[in-house]
Amino acid sequence: MCGVTGFWQEPGEDAQVLRCRVGAMADELRHRGPDGAGGWCDPECGVALGHRRLAVLDLSEAGAQPMSSADGRFVLSYNGEVYNHLDLRRGLAAAGARFRGSSDTESLLEAIRVWGLDETLPRLVGMFAFALWDRRRLRLSLVRDRLGIKPLYWGLSRGALLFGSELKGLAHHPSFEACIDRDALAQFLRHGYVPDPQCIYRGFSKLAPGTVATFDGIGEPRLKTWWSARGLARRSAAEPWDSGPENFTAELDRRLRTSVRQRLVSDVPVGAFLSGGIDSSLVAGLMQAQVGERIRTFTIGFIDPLFDEGNEARRVARHLGTRHTERRIGEADALGVIRDVAGCWDEPFADSSQIPTLLLARIAREHVTVALSGDGGDELFGGYPRYRAAMKWARLLRIPGGVRHVVASLLKAMPADALTSRSHRLARLIGSSSDQELYRRLVSIWPNATSVVPGSVDRQAPYDDRTLASDVASLGGRMMLLDTLAYLPGDILTKVDRASMSVGLEVRVPLLDHRVVELAWRLPPAGRISSGKRALREVLDKYLPRGWFERPKRGFGVPLGRWLRGSLREWAESLLDPRVLRDDGLLDPALIRAAWRDHLAGGATHHRRLWCVLTFLAWRRSVARRAAAAVPESRR
Repeated sequence: MCGVTGFWQEPGEDAQVLRCRVGAMADELRHRGPDGAGGWCDPECGVALGHRRLAVLDLSEAGAQPMSSADGRFVLSYNGEVYNHLDLRRGLAAAGARFRGSSDTESLLEAIRVWGLDETLPRLVGMFAFALWDRRRLRLSLVRDRLGIKPLYWGLSRGALLFGSELKGLAHHPSFEACIDRDALAQFLRHGYVPDPQCIYRGFSKLAPGTVATFDGIGEPRLKTWWSARGLARRSAAEPWDSGPENFTAELDRRLRTSVRQRLVSDVPVGAFLSGGIDSSLVAGLMQAQVGERIRTFTIGFIDPLFDEGNEARRVARHLGTRHTERRIGEADALGVIRDVAGCWDEPFADSSQIPTLLLARIAREHVTVALSGDGGDELFGGYPRYRAAMKWARLLRIPGGVRHVVASLLKAMPADALTSRSHRLARLIGSSSDQELYRRLVSIWPNATSVVPGSVDRQAPYDDRTLASDVASLGGRMMLLDTLAYLPGDILTKVDRASMSVGLEVRVPLLDHRVVELAWRLPPAGRISSGKRALREVLDKYLPRGWFERPKRGFGVPLGRWLRGSLREWAESLLDPRVLRDDGLLDPALIRAAWRDHLAGGATHHRRLWCVLTFLAWRRSVARRAAAAVPESRR
């Protein structure tokens, strides 16, 4: 796992300038790759590639990047892992390829040399984001993996094309302009993350999952989708699983075992995150069943018993016989990492489970360099309670609209002390005009986000696409697809990538092996949702006692509402100063201060909205500090 960065600018500067520039960009990503740095440039073209290395496979210099192909045509800066690279090598060797080292980077590079990029990508099993320079065609290709596990930003700024794993690196190029995109900010307040392909800065984008961006010059790229979750859903609906549930369980177990086994290949220590839930317990069980020694597992517990899953994780670890490490956290721990949280995510990010995730990554990194995670199970197998709830609420849409709006008005008119957060939410949902609107309201944190960001407009979102119904008939299925397209890469995978890579920890996600994803979608979505992840439970029964996981889903939440009224209040007040909000001019101070007052008075619906605002403001402060620190003393 590594950090990728680089640029393509008009030629005219010598090689030393280009190397220094790309080196500074790469050094800003040293947390992603603490084991080495490299740079490559072509002054005649104005192209430079930079890299920071986290050495996981082939720890020698033979695995260093940027790496050139054997014939010198291609140069690669790559972040990720190709788990089937040894299989690829056998095919490449038969075609005459010879290898200098044992890294998957070299396997990927030689595959592109022998088979070409378009033929190579479907052969890859793994997670990756990379920049490939073709010296013969003078062509740059930016590539992102199928599910968006690894990040890749790009943008055109003042005549230069900039790209990299994180925006922090891009900011060291003199052409970089950091201008907040108000529309993207509004989307952040709605969702708690900036959805792909948007970026918080105007002129920059995130490369969409399963996409290749091809640049034949400094300008807009040709975008090509090489793998599509939507296409998979469409194909799967036409070819559902028809060999019976027992055979499905056996096939799912086989694919998961293969996925976990391939993700154990490493030249450094490997462990696993273990929350005590279905997904992480299954990954740990599959891992321990295929390793000859006790694996290492890690969990975060909470002092607050309402949020603590430490007992469940401890029970699973004891049964599997793992070497288990647990750390319990409270308000003081949260306060201690708040500033770090703002710096780790180089776009504003407001999933409050980022706090325990960051602490968990730090604990794991004390013992291992690679950790397996259970992310993806809820999106694939219908685990979120909102899926089942939405299918019930969707029946309300059959009631005439006039009746529904009357009921919604009555609920909203109830006295504040009688209006619970649940009834308030129901009032919003039953006023939906369609399935798409219902989903939009379900996932919205600030429903009136454009009002909070003056001058912004609502951009088209995936859930606004009414043609989705032609691919997936049921509302629940469309929600799962939309979450795979947006929430999974934008929130879940972003959270894990930034938290883990901030400490140089590689996290691998075996449930998101594309072969597992393809199998999951062959089950009808309604069945996956109504059964409560039964397919995963059936496999888990082979590794842990049946009945251990019949409790309701808890999630990786934190008691955020109480913390904001307690130890985080002073920090929040410093950010929500009305004069600061007014002078900044990006957010509406009146709406935000009203939400803050209501929360302090005991309001039950505002803590997530306030967390969005607070994390954005803390991020702004962090970016400003970093920018000031980067200015030479002579210019201060």
